[in-house]
Amino acid sequence: MNATWRKRAACRGLDPDIFYPASDEEAEEAKAICVACPVQQVCLEHALAHRERDGVWGGLTERERRRALRQRRKSA
Repeated sequence: MNATWRKRAACRGLDPDIFYPASDEEAEEAKAICVACPVQQVCLEHALAHRERDGVWGGLTERERRRALRQRRKSA
């Protein structure tokens, strides 16, 4: 996948630690950045396709991404 979308990401240049919180409850700061991101959906699709295990991607935590994948499988 071409990663040029990363150049337009709202998180570009920010401290990566924001996107790797210790718990889901601490993910709100990252999620707030993702909400305003022009490539949020592309980022999320990348994370789902590559089974990113850690961090907040496309506005979802690892647990939320697992849930989203389960939902997609059920509706497929």
